[in-house]
Amino acid sequence: MQLEIKNLSKTYSNGVQALKNVSLKINQGMFGLLGQNGAGKSTLMKTIATLQDADKGSIHFDDIDVAKQPDKLRQVLGYLPQEFGMYPTATSAELLTHIADMKGITNTGERKDQVEALLRRVNLWDVRNKKLGGYSGGMKQRFGIAQALLGNPKLIIVDEPTAGLDPMERNRFYNLLSEIGENTVVILSTHIVEDVSTLCNQMAIIGHGEVLLTGTPNEVAGALDGKIWEKEIDKDELEKYEGSLNVISNRFHLGKLLITVASDHRPDHDFDQKIPNLEDAYFNVLKNGTLTRKKEIETV
Repeated sequence: MQLEIKNLSKTYSNGVQALKNVSLKINQGMFGLLGQNGAGKSTLMKTIATLQDADKGSIHFDDIDVAKQPDKLRQVLGYLPQEFGMYPTATSAELLTHIADMKGITNTGERKDQVEALLRRVNLWDVRNKKLGGYSGGMKQRFGIAQALLGNPKLIIVDEPTAGLDPMERNRFYNLLSEIGENTVVILSTHIVEDVSTLCNQMAIIGHGEVLLTGTPNEVAGALDGKIWEKEIDKDELEKYEGSLNVISNRFHLGKLLITVASDHRPDHDFDQKIPNLEDAYFNVLKNGTLTRKKEIETV
């Protein structure tokens, strides 16, 4: 299974160009689309999910031309949008049964079996008769995954699925998504670096509607080996360092400001070398607009 996106562009009526010649090849497994809010992630997800048309470009999922055969894609698609509504007075069992019916699972026995299996899979079986209005944020997200899995889809899109979840619910969600990604194409759209580093075997960073970098998380982080340095400074020194060095991030550590710098050489003797991680690579791309091709990682 493969999803291939070629030269996809989208400009809204207000003049905002949300996508600019986006091209990606996404194979079976978990694919992370990492970017800030407003980077174009949700526009891309909605376009793939046939909720809006692109201005130009093409999307193919195996032999399905998505622009020409949207109904055919919908038959194999599971979608969890960033925001989705629920009937607060319905139970999860009732609403999931209703959604299954709308998805064409009309055989009563088959529908009942799928609903029960999915509610057990997402750990909601014990609260299946509880009103959805009383569900926590994590429970609602797990219900969202359950409805996305109805009909055994081959392509699953989840848009910002862990935003707002507490650490325990996030871990539960990670385990569930990892299991799902074994036999399907799963696209995880997120601005949380940990989501991608934990779950995904392929990834892309998107910014201002453009693909800035692709590869595996290890490739992306490893491209900065020997080029990341840290130093504790006084907070009133930050402007000076930002003016003279490639400071990609800063954070407070034990009351001092810790800056992270990308450089081919040690900036000065007070800097310590750091083993780069995906977050460093992400900040470097956002700061410097690094353009790369898969397996040909180049960094600024």
